[in-house]
Amino acid sequence: MELGQFSISLPVKKMESSIGFYQKLGFEIIDGGHMNEGFPDGENTSWRILKSSSVVIGLFQGMFEESILTFNPKDVRSIQKELKARGINLIKEADEKTDGPEHIILTDPDGNQIMIDQH
Repeated sequence: MELGQFSISLPVKKMESSIGFYQKLGFEIIDGGHMNEGFPDGENTSWRILKSSSVVIGLFQGMFEESILTFNPKDVRSIQKELKARGINLIKEADEKTDGPEHIILTDPDGNQIMIDQH
């Protein structure tokens, strides 16, 4: 099972302050609601994806309350089938009748959320 690129998704209170902090650590914005017509910023929400070398982080304002481990595979639906066959419960399932962008969410035994998100 190939989970794809790993990143951590962080909830932030003030997007511009968080961007400035991570840019000082060497991160550059590579995607976000200001660049992505398919998933634009909302009136009360915004998101940015930053990268430094092979490290990717997502900053999300007004979208969720806890950090989320995120993987970006090529085919989330095949991963969903495999996880379900292994007896792993999903708290959000992908629609298997569709194709293209979709995601699933599961939690580890300690309640940490894991999102497997196909773009």
